[in-house]
Amino acid sequence: MIQQVSFATRLMAGAALVAAGLAAQPAQAQLFGGDDEARQAIIKLRQELADVRSEDQRGRLALAAQIEQLQQQMSQMRGQLETLSKQIADTQQAQRQLSLDMTEQPPAAGGPGQPEAANLLAAGGEEQTSYDAAIDYFRKGQYRESATALQAFVQKFPQSTYAPTAQFYWGSSLYALKDYKSAISRLQGVLQNWPDNARAPDALLVIAGSQIELNDRNAARATLQRIIKDYPGSQAANTARDRLQLLQ
Repeated sequence: MIQQVSFATRLMAGAALVAAGLAAQPAQAQLFGGDDEARQAIIKLRQELADVRSEDQRGRLALAAQIEQLQQQMSQMRGQLETLSKQIADTQQAQRQLSLDMTEQPPAAGGPGQPEAANLLAAGGEEQTSYDAAIDYFRKGQYRESATALQAFVQKFPQSTYAPTAQFYWGSSLYALKDYKSAISRLQGVLQNWPDNARAPDALLVIAGSQIELNDRNAARATLQRIIKDYPGSQAANTARDRLQLLQ
């Protein structure tokens, strides 16, 4: 009887253990399922973090490119400002020289080295009218009109006492119009035909400015050095020294 009870007890205990095991299986499956979800969540978070880092890197690269572009634009603007300043300075110098031409008083009539202005005063008629009209365009900053009028004057009155000054301001008008190659050609005419004229060193100065604009810095240096060598006492020579320092 005791053995039967003991066997029944063991049988019931075994059944209880089996039932407990069966009951534990869903919980264990749920636990393992939770681990899978956690792993997937971690993988997802890692991917999102990698995406954020990648986007941040792209943003940094884009920002660096924008900064570099802005720096290049600023450099270009500085170059344009420097160019504009040179153009204004050259034009103002030409205009100041023009004012001197108009107000300069000549020495005794027929004397050596008689200024250009004295010769200009001796002319008259159509020649005088044509020259005055052309120079007036230049004085007003109407460079296209002055270039056309001065070209017509030089071609019509090649032997005029106005010719050296007209040729100089013709080239200066072309420089103001940014037609640098034509400006050089016209101003070289001043040097070839009237190398001792008061306009010669100024013509070289504008030629150098044109060469700088054409990015021919070696030629510009040579031209500026020529001014200092051939016309050491001129105002253009002082300007040439300053320009040479900028070109170093």
